[in-house]
Amino acid sequence: MSDERFQKAEVAAWIGIGGNIGLTVLKGVVGVMAGSRSLLADAVHSASDTAGSFASLRSLKAPGTPVDHGRSYGRDKAESIAAILIAVIMTIISVEISMNAVKDMVSGVHNAPESYALIAVIASLVCKEVMFRYNYWVGKKLGSRDLVTGTWEHRSGVYSSIMALAGVGGALIGEKMGWGFMYYLDPAAAVAVTLLIVKNSYGVITDALQKTMDRALHQEDARDMIDAVQGVKGVISVEDLRAREHGHYVIVELRISVNPRISVLEGNDIARSVKYQLMKKFIHLSDVTIHVFPYDSGYPYKNGIDAAANDSEQMLH
Repeated sequence: MSDERFQKAEVAAWIGIGGNIGLTVLKGVVGVMAGSRSLLADAVHSASDTAGSFASLRSLKAPGTPVDHGRSYGRDKAESIAAILIAVIMTIISVEISMNAVKDMVSGVHNAPESYALIAVIASLVCKEVMFRYNYWVGKKLGSRDLVTGTWEHRSGVYSSIMALAGVGGALIGEKMGWGFMYYLDPAAAVAVTLLIVKNSYGVITDALQKTMDRALHQEDARDMIDAVQGVKGVISVEDLRAREHGHYVIVELRISVNPRISVLEGNDIARSVKYQLMKKFIHLSDVTIHVFPYDSGYPYKNGIDAAANDSEQMLH
């Protein structure tokens, strides 16, 4: 990712963080003052979105940043644990709000939230939709998989605000029409938002657990990498390729064969060309390690050998 693209992605991530923090505070304060359970639950959902926006920011990697696999592994472990803790805390808070909402419904709801709660919900809905569309547009334009994935958290926030809008708006309509039974819509919406938070928290926890483990890259992606390497001048064959996903990044280690009569310097230049080609074509790669070996199957040497004739030499892991 170039400097300019990284800066744009970083700005988009910070916009998501700032927007969610502002919405959390707004809905939390108004929810308490207006007596709206659904708005409080929606505030908790925005708080969880804030954590998700921080994760999107952390996943971005500045160009030229050296990769320390030990530190990256430890950092990802810590971030995964933090994500799990945040998900659990958000779930507990939302469940507590939901339990109080159920108690209200059991004991009887006798009034609707204050009318200004509706303004806060509408403002939240508009802001969430704007953040979603902006981050999705930036992510697609920059080809940032992590940023695009993170935007769907804003979409989930839109659903949460729609539920809160139905609860608050329905209760206010009931107050205006004299339909007391519609007062129950606000606490009922709080329960619905809680279920959404629990669902999202489950996804966060399972994703965090998966990111603590290395995963082999899909064979189709590895095949594309092999083809790219074999297209580099000086490469005779790809003897071995190991590409593994860990968290938000991909690490590639490969073994190539070159003409045994060339100098060490020439072999090093070929390796540099291979690394440059891979890092340029596959933007999700964070590091490439290349081992150069002499090709010993005779002459003539050729670049880009027939893949079908060398399947036995190419091992995918």
